Amino acid sequence: MGRVACVNAAAFPLQLLLRDRPGWRDAPAAVVDRDAATGVIQWANALARRRHHIHPGMRYVSALSLCRDLCAAEMPVERMREAVDALLPRLWRFSPRVEPSLQEPGVFWLDASGLRTLFPSLTGWANAIQTDLHKETIKAVVVVGFSRFGSYAAAKARQRNAVFYDAAEEQRYVRSIAVERLEFQADVLDVFAKLGVQTLGQFMDLPAAAVRRRFGEEVHALHEMARGAGWNPLTPQSYMEPAEETVELAYPAEDREALLIEIEPALENVIAKLARRHERLASLCLALTSDDGGRVETRLAPAVPTEDAGQLLTLLRLRLETLTLSAGVIAFTVCGEGAPRREEQLSLFDGLPARNREAIHRAFAKLRAELGSRAVTYARLHERHSPEGGFSWEPMKTLPDAAPGVPDEAPLVRRFYACPRPAPPPPGTSLEGWCVAGPSEGPVEEVIGPHTLAGGWWTDSAIARNYYYVRTASGRWLWVYHDQKRRRWYLQGEVE
Repeated sequence: MGRVACVNAAAFPLQLLLRDRPGWRDAPAAVVDRDAATGVIQWANALARRRHHIHPGMRYVSALSLCRDLCAAEMPVERMREAVDALLPRLWRFSPRVEPSLQEPGVFWLDASGLRTLFPSLTGWANAIQTDLHKETIKAVVVVGFSRFGSYAAAKARQRNAVFYDAAEEQRYVRSIAVERLEFQADVLDVFAKLGVQTLGQFMDLPAAAVRRRFGEEVHALHEMARGAGWNPLTPQSYMEPAEETVELAYPAEDREALLIEIEPALENVIAKLARRHERLASLCLALTSDDGGRVETRLAPAVPTEDAGQLLTLLRLRLETLTLSAGVIAFTVCGEGAPRREEQLSLFDGLPARNREAIHRAFAKLRAELGSRAVTYARLHERHSPEGGFSWEPMKTLPDAAPGVPDEAPLVRRFYACPRPAPPPPGTSLEGWCVAGPSEGPVEEVIGPHTLAGGWWTDSAIARNYYYVRTASGRWLWVYHDQKRRRWYLQGEVE
């Protein structure tokens, strides 16, 4: 009989949040669906639950009323997907057939059949998986069983790894698990309590038609899986052998150009491996090992996925000039990540584009290689109360398509200062005649406002401001505000 294992990283979004923000590990922390007063707590750590009685399903503002020091943030779906993709190569070391759960990030099923020649003990195999994930600061429980649902339910219920040695043992254990361990919806658990359904065995004994009629398709599908109705094989992610080359040098290389000459054939081999998979190189990781045991890793990406080794060597040359090495390099590893090759359709007539997008992307890639991944950024808008919180600078990977228009008049551009600048108070109750930017700009001659802004009252960073647009004698339109909490005036920016 085939063996299947389930890896359960409990509260996976919360684990990612605490890994991304290690300063929150010793504080009450939670993941919210929205960073707003009406947001809902999705996961909370043990300190928040036990000491402050903060539980999933609670409103964010209610949680703050219980603990003003609560550390909470959103966990975007894209971030969780990236983390799942990053864990797959680690799990592929233990089984070539790995299926991540699409509905529950942090849950994986592995084919544990036919591994006796590599791992003499399934218990040792499960412990090795747990230890390897712990290196990525991910706590997980591994259960080896005989069915997808049995291993999943046991992994959700247990705090330690387990191996079932026959299907009957697995079935007995699963039937004894409390229904709360599978994280049913609160209203479903309420109905279970009224029906006296306390264990998964009692849940499995319910009539299938009644389960569908009362609880819906999602609970019915879980009920069918628990009963073993239907064939539900693993649908693993395809295993991709990493495209990498490791080279050990006969003598330490201290000259950067000499090192680049050694890297060139390894890079060409990586490009060739990706080409055999019909891929182009999308990002490149270079790990350098120094003669004194030091190790330096750097990552760069071309403007667009490419097979041009010359372009990549140019980027590597720029990046190597910025690296600080403690000694000569005695070994290096070049690893490439690919993207599917897309053949562009040939156009019938060659037009003259207004700008060469490929040249712009190559320039962006050189800037990132020399100055870092955040050398080219764009403003990403957010729904926030304060103007300075309404956007953040995000790395720009590709240039967006141009959407030119013909405005009736020149648009106004609002410029933010990096930090609001303190301004002297006005001489009286009126802002006219106020030398807000100094005598050289002249006094204020025209005022538009006030525009009141208030928000964040549910946190310690509440704001209460009155904004004004003022025109000075020199013709500049300045954007100023009065902070009611601090009772001070500030320059936020200007309008051009």
